[in-house]
Amino acid sequence: MKILALLLFSLCSLTSYSQEIKTDSLYTLPAPAHWGVERFPIPIGFAPQIPYKGVEDIRFTPGWAKAASDDYWTYAFLWCLEGAVKMDAKIIESNMQQYYSGLITANGIDTLSTIVASFKEVKKENNDLKTFNGTIDMLDYMAKKPIKLYCKVHLKSSAKKTHTFIFYELSPKPQSHSIWQSLDKLWADFKIQK
Repeated sequence: MKILALLLFSLCSLTSYSQEIKTDSLYTLPAPAHWGVERFPIPIGFAPQIPYKGVEDIRFTPGWAKAASDDYWTYAFLWCLEGAVKMDAKIIESNMQQYYSGLITANGIDTLSTIVASFKEVKKENNDLKTFNGTIDMLDYMAKKPIKLYCKVHLKSSAKKTHTFIFYELSPKPQSHSIWQSLDKLWADFKIQK
């Protein structure tokens, strides 16, 4: 019952927030055919301790929730954040630990397991301000077993630094797998409008 109440509250919040903010004028992020799209406000309902304001814009591969699929748990999300946001590997680690801990709990699992996120800054890609690679070890709440997500994080800002864009690519497949070409293309096709 608590989860149903949380989902209804989140949906109501998302509906009212979506009417207030128009991110389409800030950026474009492609939605490939058959991929799922979801948007919700930041601060994030299931991880309110992450201290930003903005919107999260998600792209789910068609097989994201299908355990037998080659693109299980493969998706990307953009944080479009207000203002100039400081970002480094330690901040990403902390944010991802809080994010996935909250996500697991929001999906009805009381977990005492530790989410371990490990990131490092790497050579910049695609005109990024910064690029990071890392991993997130956590509980797969769908299969109820451990999972390791490989992650690439890109950072850009608007020309006047009114917004910061943080793009996360995630998959349990290593970055040598062909699924990363689709994830990388999302970021390559991302455009800041102003």
